[in-house]
Amino acid sequence: MRLSILNLFYPPDLAPSAHLAASLARHRAALGDEVTVLSGTGAYLGGSALTDGTASRGDDAIGTTEVRVLRLWTPGLGKANTIRRLGDYVSFLIGAVARMAVLGRQDVIVSLTTPPYIVLAAIAHRLLNPRTRIILWSLDVYPDAAETYRKIRPGGPVSRVLRALNRWLYRRVDHVVALDEAMLRRVLAGYARDGKPTGSVIPTWEPMALFPRRDGSSVWDGYRDPELAGRFIVLHPGNLGFGHPIAFIADAAAQLVDEKVTFLFVGGGARVPELAAEVGRRNVKNVHFRDYVPRGETPAVLAGAGCTLISLDDRSLGIMSPSKMNSSLAMGVPVLYAGPTGTNVDDAITEYACGFSLRQGDVTGLVEAIRRLRSHPELAAALSKNARRAFEETYSDRSALPRFDSLLEELTGSGA
Repeated sequence: MRLSILNLFYPPDLAPSAHLAASLARHRAALGDEVTVLSGTGAYLGGSALTDGTASRGDDAIGTTEVRVLRLWTPGLGKANTIRRLGDYVSFLIGAVARMAVLGRQDVIVSLTTPPYIVLAAIAHRLLNPRTRIILWSLDVYPDAAETYRKIRPGGPVSRVLRALNRWLYRRVDHVVALDEAMLRRVLAGYARDGKPTGSVIPTWEPMALFPRRDGSSVWDGYRDPELAGRFIVLHPGNLGFGHPIAFIADAAAQLVDEKVTFLFVGGGARVPELAAEVGRRNVKNVHFRDYVPRGETPAVLAGAGCTLISLDDRSLGIMSPSKMNSSLAMGVPVLYAGPTGTNVDDAITEYACGFSLRQGDVTGLVEAIRRLRSHPELAAALSKNARRAFEETYSDRSALPRFDSLLEELTGSGA
């Protein structure tokens, strides 16, 4: 099978979408597919994702089979603000449309949603190669997200144009893969017509190879810092963006300030400065911030955490699904979730009893959950065991990639 994958980011970049794309690409290459990935040269946080030019092959070798990675120039402006994101998005979109138009015929193209509307490049290829099948792998939903967080006016001229474009695009796609049922319902209700495209839910995942069982795992050196040593760590890994409320976090931290509990944010995001300013204003001393760490250090960071915290705005239901949960489950770290029901995180906690699912603003519930985990090691151990089981059964590459295999076989009528 000739398979192409479209995504702005690709390893060694740290973007979660980069590693999902790479996992699928390498898996299918190992099965014998001719796999081509189109990605940009810019990095998730800005700057260059590469040091050696515009193409990368060696990091993706699997035995005698390689993933062909075509790097299209992007300015690498990063995600600090909307204008910078648009610079990277538009440059990659233009380059991808041109490159896919002249690429040899592909059997299947899998288009992620970074940037939004990059599936247009797949459709450009299909106009010249009608037998090509297209899968839209929806990691977030636009313009819904932009409307929800007031980047564009709901119902305004920009919104109407983007929604009309979405309807045109979706109806030229064969299948949509969403991250949870709420997202699938939203995109199909908003953009599908006459049963096209079809859709399914495939959760995101982490690789089994990167996450051995937690027992005996080395712990991140950062936990030796005086403000972290000997504390119960409530860890928030990765991005803290517009879809992640923060007010209740400061309230909970203030109530726990005298109980050797520390809220640790390892990563970045648009709301980190806001939260830092709020805890500074209130003189809350048990909230600390660290920069992103290399992906290979993620297990060690999680190994020192008592639990992970995932916050999601109620308005984000069906628009985004936090992927940070997967690494927590992989390391057997109980999950504290505050957000709407029906998300991928809420589903995992409900099915596997691997944490606490709370609603936004429930400061009392969050504080009580942390106290219970800290004072009842048998409860923490049971939730940890359940978390690892959830990872192995549903949220690992071993469980998720076969679902992609089945989908590809269904679309093409053949196996690898």
